[in-house]
Amino acid sequence: MRKLLFLPILFIFLSCNIDRPEALKEGVWRAELQLTDTEVLPFNFEVTSRDALKIFNADEVIMVTDINYSNDSIVFKTPVFEGYIEAVVKEGMLEGSFIKESLDRVVPFSAEFGVKTRFDLDNEAGSVDATGNWETVFSPDSEDDKYIAKGIFKQDGSKVTGTFRTTTGDYRYLEGVMDGNTMKLSTFDGAHAFLFTAVVTDSTMNGVFYSGNHWEEPFTAKRNETYELPDANDLTFLNEGYDALEFTFPDASGKQVSLSDNRYKNKVVVVQVMGTWCPNCLDESKYYSEFYDNNAEKDIEFIALAFEYAKTEEKAFESIKRLKDDVGIDYPILLAQYGTSSKSKAQEKLPMLNHVLSYPTSIFIDKKGKVRKIHTGFNGPATGEKFTEFKTEFTGFINALLEE
Repeated sequence: MRKLLFLPILFIFLSCNIDRPEALKEGVWRAELQLTDTEVLPFNFEVTSRDALKIFNADEVIMVTDINYSNDSIVFKTPVFEGYIEAVVKEGMLEGSFIKESLDRVVPFSAEFGVKTRFDLDNEAGSVDATGNWETVFSPDSEDDKYIAKGIFKQDGSKVTGTFRTTTGDYRYLEGVMDGNTMKLSTFDGAHAFLFTAVVTDSTMNGVFYSGNHWEEPFTAKRNETYELPDANDLTFLNEGYDALEFTFPDASGKQVSLSDNRYKNKVVVVQVMGTWCPNCLDESKYYSEFYDNNAEKDIEFIALAFEYAKTEEKAFESIKRLKDDVGIDYPILLAQYGTSSKSKAQEKLPMLNHVLSYPTSIFIDKKGKVRKIHTGFNGPATGEKFTEFKTEFTGFINALLEE
């Protein structure tokens, strides 16, 4: 009898172990994404419990609670974004991939427990200091791909933090080192995996920017403390003959929504051109959502138009729901496009604009329905004082429209 009782109990015990495998070790891990045969993108994360970890990029801390175990495998996904990491646990190591299904992209991933450094240092920092502002050109030899940027960096010993601002947004929180005269910076947020390497002198940079394992381009920079990018309010405008914005797109319930709806009449309206896959759009959405909640009693509305690369309408609305739930967005997000995030295709949906230059783009409409300003891109919290300046400008302009 004892044997007959023991065997079922043992079977149940083993089954429970299979269904609920051993958790990741709690503590700091160093991860790597293999971008090329010779280049890896490192980042650090800390496992705080079986069902939670934190990803670190300079001052940014991304809380991850969407974690699933299955036998010897683990899958975890950062908030909002579609991309996820799937890996097998092997003797204190993780081996797997960073996957974005809608774009058919797979990047090899590995992680090692107990390693706190981000980049290994082969040399001491030396006398080169990247602190300051840098006038930057990406893809300088390509007329089709060339664009300008402003590098903003702070160096403390060998540690370097900062970002690149462009006319369409910023590259968010970059963290890395000065290894001899070579600067190495990286960020990983679940949507974008960026690596920058550059040889630096007191006055110049020459480097390469890697976006995952699907894109790389050269960049050059020169130190210029007074350099400024073009005014973000002058880059996108209405074509001749237009003074208003018109569109009709569906919400998640299938209802067709337009600016002519009663909800938007005699109100100041901010139309947000965005995508759920876009980190700058996430930064902007967090700010707009907070502003909207704090000004609920005023005659102001926000409405977002999502241009999604998800392959199906159903997947696109799933991404929209995830963004709304994770951020707590109470204003409508309409599906303007799915299957591609092409800016030229987006402009076809909004033909009154000269172009859609950036995700995000914000269109400010007064109480009479007239477009009063179009702001291209977004300076997020990684840009420091520029983010503060944007919030001051935004609040002042909205208040002026409300008083009209």
